Amino acid sequence: MVGNVILIAGPTASGKSAMALALAEREDRIVVNADSMQVYSVLDVLTARPRAAELARAPHALYGHVHPSEPHSTGAWLRDVRRLAEEGAFAQHAPIFVGGTGLYFRALTEGLSEMPEVPVAIRARWRARLQSEGAQALHALLAREDPATAARLKPGDGQRIMRALEVLEASGRSIEAWQAERGQPTVDAASARRIVIEPLRALLVERIETRLAGMVEAGALREVETLLSLGLDPAMPAMKAIGVREFGMALAGRISSEEAVRLAGLSTRQYAKRQSTWFRNQLGPEWERLQSTSF
Repeated sequence: MVGNVILIAGPTASGKSAMALALAEREDRIVVNADSMQVYSVLDVLTARPRAAELARAPHALYGHVHPSEPHSTGAWLRDVRRLAEEGAFAQHAPIFVGGTGLYFRALTEGLSEMPEVPVAIRARWRARLQSEGAQALHALLAREDPATAARLKPGDGQRIMRALEVLEASGRSIEAWQAERGQPTVDAASARRIVIEPLRALLVERIETRLAGMVEAGALREVETLLSLGLDPAMPAMKAIGVREFGMALAGRISSEEAVRLAGLSTRQYAKRQSTWFRNQLGPEWERLQSTSF
């Protein structure tokens, strides 16, 4: 179990990465990504990953190490964290986990159900069936094979339906049975410093707009063009990064660049609101709640 840990959660554009970097410099720590979109390569600018100058100031890990063609899950991320620990990455530099994916923090502190390895061939077959038959057809199949799991999944939630079916085929057990077997925590939550940043709404909106404008100047549209050129399944997690759909429409000539920026800003504000609601309702009193990143 990893000790002497700092956890910093917060909505997008809240300043959590800057806070993590400042603490890492001050305390000689390593910054570990806890954001589900910042794991993907290609989308450097669009996901606001640390830039080269920031990476040079302190060690960083688990940024941009997954190709967009690969589906990445909370379990896969947690295995990456454990691998870092086993390799001694935290021996000299205690970690600061920073990001906006609440389930990553929950997995670190409470443990996560161990899932079976799904062979590539099985995963590819169910992915193809999802594309050709659609989510509702697979949901009907799941309802026959695993009615308990099907009952809690929406018929249109293709990714989760596909995941349930591939786990069932690979292991012969319902995904619910696997999820009921919670694993052990990876970090010593009792000794961890846990921080959640809750900026005032007006300030957060201002930061989102400023950052989005900077992303456009830094080449966000070129990144989206590169991602789309890979011809990936639109259901892949990386394709759901905020800005991909909006800037993709602009690149296709369906809307103007200005409209794409407006829509991306709207999507980002809505996402930040969902993040803030999750942190407010799911993170307990053991978390320090800060309105700003000054410390």
